[in-house]
Amino acid sequence: MKNAIGREIPERIGSREIVGFQGAFATLREGRKVPRYQKGAPQNEDKVLPSIEAAIDATGLSDGMTISFHHSFRDGDLVINQVLDACAKKGLKDLRLLPTALFPAHAGVIDHIKAGVVSRIDGSMNGPVGAFVSQGGKLSEPTVLRSHGGRWRAVEAGDAEIDVAFISAPQADAYGNATGIKGKTPCGSISFVAVDAQYAKKTVVVTSDLAPYPVHPMEIQQGWVDYVVVVDEIGDPENIASGTLRLTKSPTRLLIARLTTDAVVHSGYFVDEFSFQGGAGGISLAATKYLGDEMEKAGIVGSFGMGGGTKMLVGLLQRGLIRTILDGQAFDLDAVRSLRENPAHVMIDPGLYANYDSRGCATYKLDTAFLGATEVDLDFNVNVNTHSDGVLLHGIGGHQDVAAGASMTMITIPTLRGRIPVIVNSVTTVTTPGEVVDVIVTERGLAVNPKRGDLKERFLAAGLPIRELADIKAEVDEMIQPVRKPVFGDEIIAAIEWRDGTVIDVVRKVEGFE
Repeated sequence: MKNAIGREIPERIGSREIVGFQGAFATLREGRKVPRYQKGAPQNEDKVLPSIEAAIDATGLSDGMTISFHHSFRDGDLVINQVLDACAKKGLKDLRLLPTALFPAHAGVIDHIKAGVVSRIDGSMNGPVGAFVSQGGKLSEPTVLRSHGGRWRAVEAGDAEIDVAFISAPQADAYGNATGIKGKTPCGSISFVAVDAQYAKKTVVVTSDLAPYPVHPMEIQQGWVDYVVVVDEIGDPENIASGTLRLTKSPTRLLIARLTTDAVVHSGYFVDEFSFQGGAGGISLAATKYLGDEMEKAGIVGSFGMGGGTKMLVGLLQRGLIRTILDGQAFDLDAVRSLRENPAHVMIDPGLYANYDSRGCATYKLDTAFLGATEVDLDFNVNVNTHSDGVLLHGIGGHQDVAAGASMTMITIPTLRGRIPVIVNSVTTVTTPGEVVDVIVTERGLAVNPKRGDLKERFLAAGLPIRELADIKAEVDEMIQPVRKPVFGDEIIAAIEWRDGTVIDVVRKVEGFE
């Protein structure tokens, strides 16, 4: 069948019946969410266990079950590997992983797939695991990729059931209260998996810092937690920030950041109390810096900045240029420190941030947002999951959630990465539909979605370099040799869900290149 953007979607993917994407806000549900499990406890219960192996025994984890994790340590996480190694030693097989994201640090998952310990993964696979699956690494079911808000919705709706949630917590008490902003190795908010803790059959907090009761802020609450395990290390905060999370020094990318800022200033949204979210890539960090300078110059104070916390965003709060930061995850140690010390830097969970099946998302209060992409096409569709070679290397993150929510969504891209064009006729994979994308910003000019004539008029009046997206593409295509295109097989390795659980696209196995 074809969905609303013309992508061919099978009626079934693995064991799942599929509903195709119908539009960004075409479905609104009413009714009850799935019930949580009863978790009564006797008075003065001792929840502390001596090891992860003991937790596996206590929870009854067995073949074929689903285990979940969070990614607040990003490429510094150790707990996923620790748990899977322990599962392998116990001879467990056919486990399904439901991580909020995997990173290069989790390359060891590949060995567990080969050994049959892991047979299914529902979650973002950034790096080696995604490449392995794209190029023939076999899972028993296609992966399901969801946005941050989409994952929260799926757990609440019962689309993603969890047998055991393993929650890495920089600090916890013996009763299960846990936080990510204190302890020996603070990583920022761990509330990504607050929904896991509530809906899993069993919940295990894994900590390297067992502190006196009560640990607070209680991002994970004692009433959700079955067991607590103390280990030597759960992660390295120094590896939270990667190369993509640092301010760009590229003249081309700095120009894109400058044009992005100019577009915000002349958009009509740049007034007192305006709100924005920037991504954590180098261009977005530079744009955040430039935007702060423009706010100071104009005497404007924003209501809030949102997104993963960064040094640049923290700087705006410290300078009094925004009143609040709403923060779902820390992207550097400056943000971790600010979360701990500044009451105006507020931790939020993905449910408040972007749960489609709720009575309101924080993303819906955004005036402007600037996000990245691996590809965009002439219909303004955006790909952030695969590259032009078709290999699955990235998750969705909050991309869909923010693009759908913001009044003006801007996609910031260089027109070339190496010799590979970023603007294409049709993106390899649709992550975010063109109906929720307003402006494409490149070093060669800005392209405005035809549905936003209001923005185009304002930008032209301000003298910004407005161009048709097709013209930018044609100019770049004249400069390069034809690019080899991937040849896809019939096998589907991943389904890309839209925020509401419908399928917007699929990723197929790469068989070779033309």
